[in-house]
Amino acid sequence: MPPSPRALTAAALLVAALAGCAAPAGGARHEPSRTEAARPDRPAAPPGLPGMPPVLDPRDVYAADRAGKLAPAVKDFPSRVYVPNTNSNTVTVIDPATYKVIETVPVGNQPQHVVPSWDLKTLWVNNDLGDSLTAIDPATGKKGRTVDVSDPYNLYFTPNGRYAVVMASMDRELVFRDPRTMKVAKTLPVDCAGVNHADFAADGRYFIVSCEFSGELLKVDTERMKVVGQQKLPMQGAMPQDVKLSPDGTTFYIADMMAHGMWVLDGKAFTTPKLLPTGKGAHGLYVSRDSEEMYISNRGEGSVSVFDFARKKLTKKWHLPGGGSPDMGGVSADGKVLWLSGRYDAEVYAIDTADGKELARIPVGSGPHGLAVYPQPGRYSLGHTGVFR
Repeated sequence: MPPSPRALTAAALLVAALAGCAAPAGGARHEPSRTEAARPDRPAAPPGLPGMPPVLDPRDVYAADRAGKLAPAVKDFPSRVYVPNTNSNTVTVIDPATYKVIETVPVGNQPQHVVPSWDLKTLWVNNDLGDSLTAIDPATGKKGRTVDVSDPYNLYFTPNGRYAVVMASMDRELVFRDPRTMKVAKTLPVDCAGVNHADFAADGRYFIVSCEFSGELLKVDTERMKVVGQQKLPMQGAMPQDVKLSPDGTTFYIADMMAHGMWVLDGKAFTTPKLLPTGKGAHGLYVSRDSEEMYISNRGEGSVSVFDFARKKLTKKWHLPGGGSPDMGGVSADGKVLWLSGRYDAEVYAIDTADGKELARIPVGSGPHGLAVYPQPGRYSLGHTGVFR
């Protein structure tokens, strides 16, 4: 039977469509329609936090932190160690080449941490009880402006550089601020006690926060600035401290000074973490320049434990001669020296990362806390005493 009118019409449309797909005469390029242009044939944007610098290596979030790999913004800065003395209301400045104190800078009341800004150009001293941040120019070591900020126990920056995040411990708030002016963008009240340390997921979309005084962890959506998870640690009297992401981005480690070890957490699932004992008073966590190891300062026993990421186990423990109270700090730009404050001993320790040998013990002010080694490798700072990506 002859084809129906509907079939003839469909065939005509098919021929017309095929003709439209062919190259025009003379080899002229087909101009896409407005609809086609709005849907270009290219891969979708990566799922990371909008505006965050692309991850250099999905297998290693610290790939930009290799020894000596200083960003152009900091390559001419003098190498210094900045030590906030909580009880002396000063910052001691040490020349790491000579292990000598070269300056003592007066700041506000109870400085807790010295924090590199997201763009690497400023060091912010967190004057906790002084309700202020004092800027230090790392190019000159000189003190700059002081900005009024309520209860700045610690300070972080979102991976895209859009916000500073103040850990307002006593105020029970996470305060998102403009990273330059420190003007408040959003205040996020929390119902845990003692927010103090944090680290961000590899894609920057969330961060894990430790709550020291209530023994809890928070999971916070970075873009929405909202708590999306909260849990109590499975130990009575837990006091979580520093937080650090594994190089492969799968695991968060949380030091705990009362559990005497670090909690191992699946941040994505946010299930109950497991405890890995490290030493009495576990406090600070610092990744080696090759991303193979992490140094854990055990403040209560004067030691540093060394954790192997690939083997997922502790491999070494270094004891400070005569003891001490190793607290917070950082690794030198070349990766050869671990610098830690001696919180209860008014001193700073320089430790050889090859064998754990104490290289120097330097007297500073009273109550040294979150010291910053600066400059360090990395493209941008997430805050604290120097978490770089």
